[in-house]
Amino acid sequence: SLTGRLMLMCANVVLCVCVSFIDSLDHFLTAERLFLQVILILTKLYDFHIGSVTESTLWRSTDYGTTYERMNDKVGYKTVLSYLYICPKNKRKIMLLTDPEFESSVLVSTDEGSSFQKYRLSFYVLSLLFHPSEEDWALAYSHDQKLYSSVDFGRKWQLIHEHVTPSRFYWSVSGLDKEPDLVHMEAHTHDGDVQYVTCRAQMCSETNRIFPFRGFIDISSLVVQDDYIFIQVPTSGRATYYVSYKREPFIQIKLPKYSLPKDLHIVSTDEKQVFAAVQEWNQNDTYNLYLSDSRGIYFTLAMENVRTTRGLAGNQMLDLYEVAGIKGMLIANRRQDNQVKTYITYNKGRDWRLLQAPPTDLEGNDIHCVLPFCSLHLQLQTSENPYLPGTISTKGSAPGVIVATGNIGAELSYNNVGMFISSDAGNSWRAIFEEEHNVWFLDSGGALVAVRQPSVPTKHLWISFDEGRQWTQHSFSSVPLFVDGVVVEAGAENHILTFFGHFSHRSEWQLFKIDYKSVFSGRCTEEDYQTWHLHNQGEPCVMGQKQIYMKRRPGNYCMLGKDYSRILSAESCICRAHDFECDYGYERRGDGNCRPAFWFNPSSLWRVCSHGQNYLNSTGYRKVVLNNCTKGVKETYTARKQLCPHRAPKGLTLTTKDGKLTANLATNVSFLVHLDEGDSLRTNVQLDFGDGTAVSYSNLSWIEEGIKHVYKAAGIFRVTALAENTLGYDSTTLFLHVICPVEHVQLLAPFVVIRNKEVNITALVLPSHPRTVTYFWWLGNNSEPVITLDGSVSYSFPSEGFHSITVQVSSANVILQDSKIIAVRGFFKSLLLSFSPNLDELNPDIPEWRQDVATVIKTVTDFPEDQLLVAVFPGIPTAAELFLLPHKNQSEGRKRSEEQLERTSDIIVTALNQNLVEFELKPGIYINDIVPAPAPLVDSSPRHSSSAMLMLLSVVFLGLAVFLIYKFKRYGLVPVNAPGLSSF
Repeated sequence: SLTGRLMLMCANVVLCVCVSFIDSLDHFLTAERLFLQVILILTKLYDFHIGSVTESTLWRSTDYGTTYERMNDKVGYKTVLSYLYICPKNKRKIMLLTDPEFESSVLVSTDEGSSFQKYRLSFYVLSLLFHPSEEDWALAYSHDQKLYSSVDFGRKWQLIHEHVTPSRFYWSVSGLDKEPDLVHMEAHTHDGDVQYVTCRAQMCSETNRIFPFRGFIDISSLVVQDDYIFIQVPTSGRATYYVSYKREPFIQIKLPKYSLPKDLHIVSTDEKQVFAAVQEWNQNDTYNLYLSDSRGIYFTLAMENVRTTRGLAGNQMLDLYEVAGIKGMLIANRRQDNQVKTYITYNKGRDWRLLQAPPTDLEGNDIHCVLPFCSLHLQLQTSENPYLPGTISTKGSAPGVIVATGNIGAELSYNNVGMFISSDAGNSWRAIFEEEHNVWFLDSGGALVAVRQPSVPTKHLWISFDEGRQWTQHSFSSVPLFVDGVVVEAGAENHILTFFGHFSHRSEWQLFKIDYKSVFSGRCTEEDYQTWHLHNQGEPCVMGQKQIYMKRRPGNYCMLGKDYSRILSAESCICRAHDFECDYGYERRGDGNCRPAFWFNPSSLWRVCSHGQNYLNSTGYRKVVLNNCTKGVKETYTARKQLCPHRAPKGLTLTTKDGKLTANLATNVSFLVHLDEGDSLRTNVQLDFGDGTAVSYSNLSWIEEGIKHVYKAAGIFRVTALAENTLGYDSTTLFLHVICPVEHVQLLAPFVVIRNKEVNITALVLPSHPRTVTYFWWLGNNSEPVITLDGSVSYSFPSEGFHSITVQVSSANVILQDSKIIAVRGFFKSLLLSFSPNLDELNPDIPEWRQDVATVIKTVTDFPEDQLLVAVFPGIPTAAELFLLPHKNQSEGRKRSEEQLERTSDIIVTALNQNLVEFELKPGIYINDIVPAPAPLVDSSPRHSSSAMLMLLSVVFLGLAVFLIYKFKRYGLVPVNAPGLSSF
């Protein structure tokens, strides 16, 4: 699709500009530059009407972007592609993913995209992760949260693990993990908990999986990076962070005592130290910066209140920038007194200062900007477009050169914004543009190319060969173009750029190849270079070294070449105070000295060490990590070895390893014993588990990983620890709830109770849970429950009618419920019934059968259903109790109602004794030998007792745990034949 080639002459500089049009209305473009002269571009057409991608085109160039060839015939004309991946170890190998809305396949090329082979997949790939050193190994994450591995570059895939958290899987780190195919991942259990799991990519069965951290972790908290592994654990409502250094056991991260983090992000780990951003309890749109020791355990404050901004995707972005090419140099935007100002540090946050504004503007006019009232402020956002630089740019191959968007004034502002550059690592600045530009480093940083930001169309670009002192304008298009991105040639000798953009929002992609190699006179020689000394406002020692760099002399049009060496020499400096930061637990006071924080006791460093051994006694300072100073005050500021004193035990604490006070029955419980003071080697520790077993250790170091114990019964156990040596003792106690999930709950209550007379209501749970269950009782019309730790409650009902009772049982994150409806009356009459033996032969003794038999008995007695209840007892021989109730509320005519119940009872007893009452259990089998045992009238007077209540408290059949169960269906004030009143 190459339509033309244009040669432009400007200021004695010749650039080759090639224009290509990709003739489709694509809205997405992915470009990758491979080896030699190959560029691959994937474009996708998005249909806004249906909200999805409908077409894709793969383009390939073999001449650095001069011409492009459509590759759709190589991948399939109807194939819709979604992603383009280049193997980082071997860029000749390419993997294309199809759009899952059309098909699930992977296309593989091993010849820089010249040809492809398609392989069908049984899953939809959301993302790929290539192995850092093995070019054929890759991990694929599917739409249903499954992780797969391939060791033949995508031809075959094997399932590793299900329910893996998105973006929380990592390949092994060379030199740290024993197996190169080890995979670190964050996986979910069937119960919804999250674990840190490792296994080999092709051998990840359940038996081969390892859990480096035995407890559960917070979701999306696993980070595997360089020498460190980080996890977050929920403890007592607070986030607790752990780190593993070089695959050692996890240790809790130590932040200052009252930082109380709401959120923590790992900024970097690449300089033998952890840089972390922590949002503390009193912060909303700012974070504090913390630096760790080399093991990533003890963190000290580097800067407070670093500003955050909201990205296009809604994510928070920290206004912190690490300057490439110079160790220990960072730039941050800090919020202070409702203003945001830009600060710079040369020693990893030990000291910060404001940026000195340029002395003059672009016209050469003086700028009167006096520190600290006025300074230069920079925007520090990174670009979310991978083909555009952010608002600040540096390059490791061009140390000391910083290009950024910013403003001059009392605070950071988005008004009167311009472009600024520093050639001496931020010590001095120059203005280069009045408007915002995107700037790229070329030729190992020997040249700079600038283009106006994509929101404004342009047909010009600017090139500088003297670190921004002079800029030459070139036209690359006859029509203004919205520049959407730039693909820069890979490698050290990058002198070709490929611009892509569009003339309007409805036009085709426009590609411009710009080759400026012809502007160079040749390779740089020794005479073309000059030396540059890194410094901090004239101080030559930065991070304990005097560093001298080589730079090309401004205005020399020679190419730096592959063998260009940036650092000429690095000489160690004598250690001084600014080479040391405050140690953990210490804070820098107004006089510049590090003193203990109010919460920190320096003696805690030697509290738990053994008499006769040594410990490191901190001076309150520690050398900045990677600082290379020697001698000087190093010995004065470095921690000293001292003998451990012999002390009595003090500050003994006892916790479980997961920080919880509950444990499941028949599982390992790990107890941790910690001693603030005392001789760890000569202190005897006794641990009584509270269930009749105890252990004793003569050396505290033997139990650093915890003491394991398995409880064989549920309950609340008093666990006691005692630490004792020749100088004294200390003890502590923990109450552990050993629980087992409730499997069944049974509500036991009488069918009928007397008004204003206390009745006992019981909940029976299986299995038995002594003191580990909480009961919630809803009685009558009460809106709030009665809460007890006992499985029974007493209650009196003040009014007659039908009342609902509900109990909920809570244990081990399980809640079960049972309900029933009982009748409340001032008096009632009951009859105990027994049946012919042939009923026992067909009695399966299950609740449903008893409910149906009770219903039949109610029907055949021919008594008004709203005045009759029948309860069939569990067990053999079959028996039941029949309750006769007065008609509704008999507040008047009590004597007449009592006489009526007695007459009705006599009639029923007579009919039963004469075998006039029978029912057909099943065809041919009749039950007619129903024998009544009349009971006295039950009322509220003290001389009577309720047979209904006595029955429930006394009947136990064959060891059954279930007495009576009632199915609950709420009908309000319903007749007594409501299903909720029938026995199961």
